[in-house]
Amino acid sequence: MDTWASGTMYYLINHRVDPGIVVREERARMSTVVLDNVTKVYPGGYLAVDRMNLRADDGELLVLLGPSGCGKSTLLRMIAGLEEVTSGDLWLGGELANDLAPRDRDVAMVFQNGALYPHRTVRGNLAFPLEISKTDPAVVRDRVTELSKALHIDETLDRRPGTLSGGQRQRVAMGRAIVRQPSLFLMDEPLSNLDAGMRTELRMEISSLVRALGVTTIYVTHDQVEALTLADRIAIMNRGVLQDVGTPGQVYNDPATAFTAAFLNSQQLNLLSATVRTPQNQFILLDFGPHQIMIPWTDPRAYAISQHVGNQIIVGLRPDCLAPVPDTFEGPTFLGRVRALEYHGHEWLAYVETGITSVAVPEPPDPRLHTRNGADASQGSRIRSMMRRLLPGSEEEAGPQYESQEQPGGTHRRADLIVRVGSRPIWRAGEPARVGVDATRLLLFTVDGSRIDPPHR
Repeated sequence: MDTWASGTMYYLINHRVDPGIVVREERARMSTVVLDNVTKVYPGGYLAVDRMNLRADDGELLVLLGPSGCGKSTLLRMIAGLEEVTSGDLWLGGELANDLAPRDRDVAMVFQNGALYPHRTVRGNLAFPLEISKTDPAVVRDRVTELSKALHIDETLDRRPGTLSGGQRQRVAMGRAIVRQPSLFLMDEPLSNLDAGMRTELRMEISSLVRALGVTTIYVTHDQVEALTLADRIAIMNRGVLQDVGTPGQVYNDPATAFTAAFLNSQQLNLLSATVRTPQNQFILLDFGPHQIMIPWTDPRAYAISQHVGNQIIVGLRPDCLAPVPDTFEGPTFLGRVRALEYHGHEWLAYVETGITSVAVPEPPDPRLHTRNGADASQGSRIRSMMRRLLPGSEEEAGPQYESQEQPGGTHRRADLIVRVGSRPIWRAGEPARVGVDATRLLLFTVDGSRIDPPHR
């Protein structure tokens, strides 16, 4: 058995390196992935991916996160060579790969449904990539045995896929991808068909596995928990447009767009409409109508906010930056009435009517439309401009633009605020409520969803 495979499998099984085996510390091939203004337009004018600029470094686990239909799986398929790139350049390991055949890209892909050969046993499925590459049978046998132990499927080697559970089938699919030692893993929602317990278990195994192997991995999911727990960096997409990219901590605590902030939230994000004012230039006032929040000029966000005096902005408030407070509380507060309480097992959520106008999450233009020429820049262009500032050296070339028939706008909800009230609520439905606001955690966006105070990357 080759040293790399044996050492890696021992690490995975025992969580330490066998003193008698040296694990290869540096792969022979670099496996960086660079997308330079990559666009995908399907026949009929459907724009799936719009001028994507993104980089996955060697050994990085990059998660593509977004709702269904945002273009993340299309992007993965272009990297794999299963879809053609309409325009832009795709670089794999420093080599232009637009016209490179899938078999020549040295990538392994794990699909949502496992995609196993039903007529082959587990052993046969694991061995297949090595057999077609004419690997020595002894090496094939040893690799399959060690890998099956690492993935806890060694007792299923002589069974067929139809007799396996969903979790076992996904382990076999991952093993088949790993066994031939590719330079790049592509995983397309591999856990979405599993129950919650199995997802948690396999999520931990995938994280340990890819980091032990040191192979660049691009992982597609719509599940924010998977993204936050697995990723070295997360790239958030919506309607084919890159919304944000950064470490899990960066995109959660310091999101670049309102869409990112709302999508990376276990409970619904409070998005409130406010008008910026500066009474006698003494301080900045966020005017919500029946309520106000004062921002002193000493606040590091003050200058950026002041550029929007007289205009409406969107203020994002996560439920955990709101809390019930007593009448003696001297910080910023909202007054309202509790409409309903929800029990979530470990905590309660309160829905408080305050009379503040809440708005929908601003969306980029719908790409399912025709090309336009000479029109004003779309919101997608504004977001891409912001992403160039976040990613120095990323330049956007002139290209086709796409217009939307939809316009972002605010909608009023009956329950304006969602508040986390802990394991024992102090309110009852129908009672008046005083809600304290942690003003240091306000997320401030323009009406098109761009961040007012630039995020730190």
